[in-house]
Amino acid sequence: MSAEHPALAALGRGRCLVIGEVALTHDGSLGLAHAFVDAIANAGADAVKFQTHIASAESTPHEPFRVKFSREDATRYDYWKRMEFTEEQWRGLADHCRDRGVLFVSSPFSAQAVDLLERIGQPLWKVASGETGNALLLDRILDTGAPVLLSTGMSAVDEIDAAVARVKARGVPVGVFQCTTAYPCPPERIGLNLVPFYRERYDCWVGLSDHSATIYAGLAAAAVGIDMLEVHVALSREMFGPDVIASVTTAELKQLVDGIRFIERMTGSPVDKDAAAAETAPLRRLFTRSIVAAKALPTGTVLAREHLAIKKPGTGLPPNRLDDVVGRRLIRDVALDQLLSAEDIEGFATND
Repeated sequence: MSAEHPALAALGRGRCLVIGEVALTHDGSLGLAHAFVDAIANAGADAVKFQTHIASAESTPHEPFRVKFSREDATRYDYWKRMEFTEEQWRGLADHCRDRGVLFVSSPFSAQAVDLLERIGQPLWKVASGETGNALLLDRILDTGAPVLLSTGMSAVDEIDAAVARVKARGVPVGVFQCTTAYPCPPERIGLNLVPFYRERYDCWVGLSDHSATIYAGLAAAAVGIDMLEVHVALSREMFGPDVIASVTTAELKQLVDGIRFIERMTGSPVDKDAAAAETAPLRRLFTRSIVAAKALPTGTVLAREHLAIKKPGTGLPPNRLDDVVGRRLIRDVALDQLLSAEDIEGFATND
């Protein structure tokens, strides 16, 4: 996927890059991985993101499960092994993304995975939370020269400082995701306050990697001006896998994307209140009110408050002239509900 892709070109320019994170919810099925590409593209996201695991390069048979979810895999190593695709298969997924007009991205978890993904080609790198402090992996990624998006779910500020400095020292564009490693993440732990903190501290792209399994966090983040949003996606909440509980469905993803684009148009279009009010002049005459006769009144009547009412439309004397009208004399007959005009009232001028 070319770096000229419009979504990447717009990054940091008022348009949020929306990344649909498949992670490993394909459960090792290449067909399901391709189905995710279509579903996420159909929802309007900008990128489809996977994870590239090469078991022998990143793990040992002693690695424990974070959550023992698999009835098929005796160890975490076995699970990583089952999640592997061949280089040809990864290339097919990247081509599919290109055909659908979305960015192909996969997070590498070893230098060998970086090698593989570099050969295939991807426009940017997403570094997973557990790898932000992995200087060896980060240096290998930086060798490619492509932009780097850092997740921060497991990092204290000093580790984020070091990672951002390492990227900037190589002259590579960088983004920082606020992320909380909780599945699903409750609203109290999302940390939306850190988005402006990162922007000020690092002067870079900022975003949210959200595990709340709702559209609310992403919409709130869009309203405060994030540059990028990553959300886990499932075709259904009845799917198998450890990330499903922290995912939005593809139908919710479409809602989220539509909401973000609405928010962008809204926040990018400041309104001049006086100009807006002037545009409503025809409606104002329909919805506002005028001074009218509360009953039929003959010529010579000295107008008292009980002679007058305030009713629609707003094409006659405005209600704020009521005190100016009271005490003046009619110079012609007026009918019930007739809108009073300056010509009806002795010595009355509209600019008094």
